[in-house]
Amino acid sequence: VQVVESGGGSVQAGDSVSLSCVASGSSFGVEAMGWYRQAPGEQRELVAIISSINNNTNYADSVKGRFTISRGDVKNTVHLQMNGLKAEDTAVYYCYAKGLIKERPRDYRAFEVWGQGTRVTVSA
Repeated sequence: VQVVESGGGSVQAGDSVSLSCVASGSSFGVEAMGWYRQAPGEQRELVAIISSINNNTNYADSVKGRFTISRGDVKNTVHLQMNGLKAEDTAVYYCYAKGLIKERPRDYRAFEVWGQGTRVTVSA
């Protein structure tokens, strides 16, 4: 299973950016997809995550009310709409997915995968 991100770029403070991610592979099911970010010199942190089972979402306090995560119409896709961007949102954003891979009948293996990352730069 792999995930590939798209979107990102350089914007001004107050602008909006949308990120998208698609998971692909064979014989797998996704339990949750989300976004993490890592700013220079900082640890990677959760931005937002959404359950593929019940659509429950969880956001970092710093992005609540500005960012929205949603599942795409295409299976195993997720979007992150980022509004009201601030300079402190500058980071590399990584797509994340976890779920189960069916290796044999009634034999499943858990997986977690990360994308290569896409950079978002917000100028004050």
